[in-house]
Amino acid sequence: MDTAFKIANRYELKELELNALLEITQAINENLPEKSLYKIYNFTLRANLKLGKLMLLVKEKNNWEQKLAFGTREDYQTTGASAHQLVEKRKILFPSDLVDSPFEEFDVAIPVFHKDELLAIVFLGGVANAEEKELIENHLNFIQALTNIIMVAIENKKMARERLEQEVYDKEMEIAKKVQQLLFPKSLPDKSNFIIDAHYSPHHTVGGDYYDWIAVDDHKKIVCIADVSGKGVPAALLMSNFQASLRTLLRKTIDLEEVIHDLNHQVFESANGENFITFFIALIDLKEKELTYVNAGHNPPFLVSSDGSIEKLDKGTLVLGALKEIPFLEIGTLKITEPQTLLLYTDGLTEAFNEDEEEFGPERVMEILSKYISATPQAILAAILKEIDAFIGKRALSDDITLLACKYHV
Repeated sequence: MDTAFKIANRYELKELELNALLEITQAINENLPEKSLYKIYNFTLRANLKLGKLMLLVKEKNNWEQKLAFGTREDYQTTGASAHQLVEKRKILFPSDLVDSPFEEFDVAIPVFHKDELLAIVFLGGVANAEEKELIENHLNFIQALTNIIMVAIENKKMARERLEQEVYDKEMEIAKKVQQLLFPKSLPDKSNFIIDAHYSPHHTVGGDYYDWIAVDDHKKIVCIADVSGKGVPAALLMSNFQASLRTLLRKTIDLEEVIHDLNHQVFESANGENFITFFIALIDLKEKELTYVNAGHNPPFLVSSDGSIEKLDKGTLVLGALKEIPFLEIGTLKITEPQTLLLYTDGLTEAFNEDEEEFGPERVMEILSKYISATPQAILAAILKEIDAFIGKRALSDDITLLACKYHV
């Protein structure tokens, strides 16, 4: 009679296993969310195996997360690394294996691998008697298979989600690149008394660098450069709004004080004080032989005179958009008495690091400029780019590099 009962019981258990597998498979095929899959898994084990304790640890990238817990004395949220060490040999663990570990309250620990990667560990315990304990032991392979099916399905969902997120990110980067390219001037002046050359080296993520020049009239020219905090589409859109605001303002006035105050207001309103823009603008008046400028928290440009002197242009104010009102503003004014070259750049140049963690720094830029006093803007930028390339070696750029060199004389 006992033998007949055991055979009947075994068939009943096999039927339960098949039903559980069918239910799980159906849930996966219906593309139920991860939370629902964990619920079905939890119910299946607890209902069929009469467990007193159940805990599931799942590896999420480099961390372990407790996805299910029932009847446990402890919170095992931070013990994933200990569990990982226990199951290194890929075997199912029993009470003798769990002694003196954080998991000794459990009767069984079942590792779940996919190929060579450990995905999860399921802990079972709280079995009331020997008969129920035998029931669990007879189901170990089933529990391992069921957990593997669930975990691989969830892992596939994660991979699909990550692929979709990557596609969205790539699309956003494509849009941001197009927006940024539209900000740069389509042509640069190349006249006998006013020449500009510019260069942009993008980082692998799109930043918010921007340079421009505007001919106010035959004698007055404006050159500027800017860098917005942040990356990607938000940075590109903020800089796009900034460029539109700047060009609209310059149609009304070339008073730099008025321009800076209005731009600060526009950036603050657009970014809600969450982002800011460093900005440098110079008005070159070849008729009045005067250069006026404002530096709003930007890396100080270098002004190179034909006598070999190099000056940093650092007068101005704070970054734009950080505060609702600018607390101070100083307009820089310089006389143009001889041919000069103005070099504008973003911090990606001076803050580039080599493989020895050395920073390129402004001093190296000044050394290059001192060797190219009478050179064309094209030659100056070529020398800087050659030097920075040799300096960083195999190390990738950590930020965009934008350069603008302007040579002029009266």
